[in-house]
Amino acid sequence: MKVLQPAGWKAPRGYVNGVAASGTQVFVAGQIGWNAQCVFESDDLVAQVRQALVNVRAVLAEAGAQPEHITRMTWYLTDKREYLKRAKEIGAAYREVIGVYTVAMTAVQVVALIEDRAQVEIEVTAVVP
Repeated sequence: MKVLQPAGWKAPRGYVNGVAASGTQVFVAGQIGWNAQCVFESDDLVAQVRQALVNVRAVLAEAGAQPEHITRMTWYLTDKREYLKRAKEIGAAYREVIGVYTVAMTAVQVVALIEDRAQVEIEVTAVVP
């Protein structure tokens, strides 16, 4: 995997501008913060982020992929202010579950997610060399 960082650009914090990779592509559908039985154990944003990331890892494992194979993530959040307010806690949950890998990332606020209790949905693309 090669990180794409245009010359002269300030390095982003918590993500990279782009990634080039070759291998088997793995596309993980949006994962939300419920458990394997589709039950929410918490309405706390950080807990839902942690669970969504655990779910991402589980789907990746089915393809023989690991977090270090993730090249892109898109986060859909229902509350931008809560996300920003709790960024340190979210970052800690990310490092705990995913690690410190360089990923091209986008985060957007949405009006709502399909599951009413969901506060975050994370979709992932990975490339297994």
